Amino acid sequence: MKVKVNENCIGCGYCVSACEKYFEFVDGYSHAIKEDVDAEDVEEVTSVAEGCPVAAIEVENVAEGGSVAAIEVEDEEKAA
Repeated sequence: MKVKVNENCIGCGYCVSACEKYFEFVDGYSHAIKEDVDAEDVEEVTSVAEGCPVAAIEVENVAEGGSVAAIEVEDEEKAA
């Protein structure tokens, strides 16, 4: 599994405070400290991505080739 922060980041600090192992501030915006997520951290990182208020955290399941953030945004658009 891989994680990254996209250009939607507004620098709210949620991910940094919730998961310092994977996120840090650089120039006022969040960045992933490391791209590859350890197996024991998958649930935590996925939860943080789901909690991002602007869907700036992209979590990709490399085995399945899907993106958690992209899937959630598509589901929300269908519901609207």
